[in-house]
Amino acid sequence: MRIARFSIDGNVAFGAVEGDKPDELVLDIIKGIPFTDFELSGTKVPLSKVRLLPPVLPNKVVAFGRNYAEHARELGNEVPDAPFAFFKPSTSVIGDGDAIQYPSFSAEVHHEAELAVVIGRLCREVPRERVKDVIFGYTCANDVTARDVQKREKQWARAKGFDTSCPLGPWVETGLDLETAGDLTVQLTVNGAQRQLGRTSEMIHSIEDLIVNITEAMTLLPGDVILTGTPAGVGPLAVGDEVAVTIEGIGTLTNKVVKRG
Repeated sequence: MRIARFSIDGNVAFGAVEGDKPDELVLDIIKGIPFTDFELSGTKVPLSKVRLLPPVLPNKVVAFGRNYAEHARELGNEVPDAPFAFFKPSTSVIGDGDAIQYPSFSAEVHHEAELAVVIGRLCREVPRERVKDVIFGYTCANDVTARDVQKREKQWARAKGFDTSCPLGPWVETGLDLETAGDLTVQLTVNGAQRQLGRTSEMIHSIEDLIVNITEAMTLLPGDVILTGTPAGVGPLAVGDEVAVTIEGIGTLTNKVVKRG
């Protein structure tokens, strides 16, 4: 099932996305929130009539860097022996169609296409065999990065945590199992030209590895998001660019880059 979060007539709701053709998609509004048992209301609205929002509002976004060997090498970094985590604040999250605002303190902003894992239940110290039980679903992400600031400041808080630096969407796909999610095509285009192309099977540390690793240290809450790393091919974005992340079996997340106002 594809679960979207949207606004219509000033109201915010979740809905199940139905249909196959992009111009015929409809939302069956969900009663309540999707992290518990829920019912479909039967009230349906065309997707074209609503504004898609970030599919979840995470308490925290835990991101893992250098989780694809070729990406680590393209930036001149060593491949880490253990998962390498950092955070993006909730204020960095935007949805499909929202603008990425080019930060005034950077002159080199890069795209990074990633598979995002959405957590479905409160959990900590999750054993490997239970990882599948804590996952709500998967969505597309773009770990937008001020690369010059990342290199200059070493600590990544500003480089990867600025407002609008974490596009998520367009919805959460709940129908993928761990095995399937572990071998999906990840693609990114800028103005229609392909920049990144890889598979989640190229990850150094698996989805299970990442969730076991981070829950050893902290509690994850429903709606929290795990970013699993980016394949090779990262590169610059400019004001006016349209960047699109497409992940097999999930969908396409599209955002335009604008000058920060």
